[in-house]
Amino acid sequence: QTTTPEEISLKTPATPITRKPGITDVGVVALVPDRWKAFWETRHFILTGLSEYFPVVWCNPPNPWQDFWKNCDDSEFGKDSSLFPGLSVYQPERWLPNIGRPDFLSSWVGKSRLNRARNLLVSQGCRKIILYLWRPNFKAALDLMEYDLSCYHIDDDYPLLNSDQEQQVVLESDRETASRVDQLFVTSPGLLTKKGQFNPQTLFVPNGVDYNLFATPCTEPEDLAPIPHPRVGYVGMIKHQLNLPLLIDLAKRNPDLSFVLVGPRRLHEEVTSFISELLRLPNVYILGPKPLEALPRYQQHMDVSLLCYKVNAYTNCVYPLKLHQYLASGIPVIGSRIRSLEDFDSVIDLADTADEWDLCIKKALLPDNDLEGKAVKRRELAKQHDWNWLVEKIAFRLCHRLGGPYPERLRDEVRKSRMG
Repeated sequence: QTTTPEEISLKTPATPITRKPGITDVGVVALVPDRWKAFWETRHFILTGLSEYFPVVWCNPPNPWQDFWKNCDDSEFGKDSSLFPGLSVYQPERWLPNIGRPDFLSSWVGKSRLNRARNLLVSQGCRKIILYLWRPNFKAALDLMEYDLSCYHIDDDYPLLNSDQEQQVVLESDRETASRVDQLFVTSPGLLTKKGQFNPQTLFVPNGVDYNLFATPCTEPEDLAPIPHPRVGYVGMIKHQLNLPLLIDLAKRNPDLSFVLVGPRRLHEEVTSFISELLRLPNVYILGPKPLEALPRYQQHMDVSLLCYKVNAYTNCVYPLKLHQYLASGIPVIGSRIRSLEDFDSVIDLADTADEWDLCIKKALLPDNDLEGKAVKRRELAKQHDWNWLVEKIAFRLCHRLGGPYPERLRDEVRKSRMG
């Protein structure tokens, strides 16, 4: 068994974009909940993809006002031109921190930050500005900045992530943000059912995969090679939304199988407790966080992959980022019966009870398990969810909402990119 430090390692992009934006007079100001240099989430894939079409400014969250006197890291400010020519990172200045009260000062500081981010685009020649929100707490920006189109991307059921006291406040903010923007994007069928009613301009865009990265055969990593087969793997964030007691049960039932977890751990008391119990089992291996481009090397050398979520109101709105990464590898996948996975029951096995999970694992490991050619079907489904296609879908919706010549200009740019 090997372990790595708790902290989340820096994730680098798998496939850098070398082409400059094709539509340079439209810019995107993206308000995100985390810094550019963080564990890659849905917003990283979408915004870097959009930067191939439009200049994008990723706005790092401002530092708390209490940190005013600290030496803050401003190294992320400016263009990340080595990887994404169309992406700029705006790190709010120390004198524009996050201030909650008084309201007039909070609004002035917020407006100043937004205008500075907007000016980064204007200085590049952008005449149309898209305000792209990724959390309901950015709602105030709708009144603080000049823009031509606003959108809100919901990739989680944020109210359910908060305490009971905060749920109602976040729910009201979430509903108001969704109803006020010009365009709403949601990432799962559960969110579409729950939030789509807030805005008639709602588009379902699921999470995707860098298909070529995850489908191209890779060599086995050195730290995985000594672990005996059969390997039952989970590659992703280890968090309290996972059914960790189930994982412990399955590992105890199957001492002849190696259970391998690859990914950072969420700093949560429940996760820490179960990780400690897992580490005491001789057939459990926790390899820690890995760079994004290294994940296919681990994924491809598992024998079975697990999507072992708890089943509740929150997870029924989840669309696992790792779903299509798993499918692109072609190996068997077993998942909990959450809403987003039910649509893929033709290529993955769904289980409810521990006994069902146990049977599914044993079935997946049978030598003749792939008689129906499910490996090919898994890859075909993953390829249909490549990030390139999904981002293109978002870009076209944005251009249609802007109107005028933009849809046709985007069509021209897409034709150019496909021609090489």
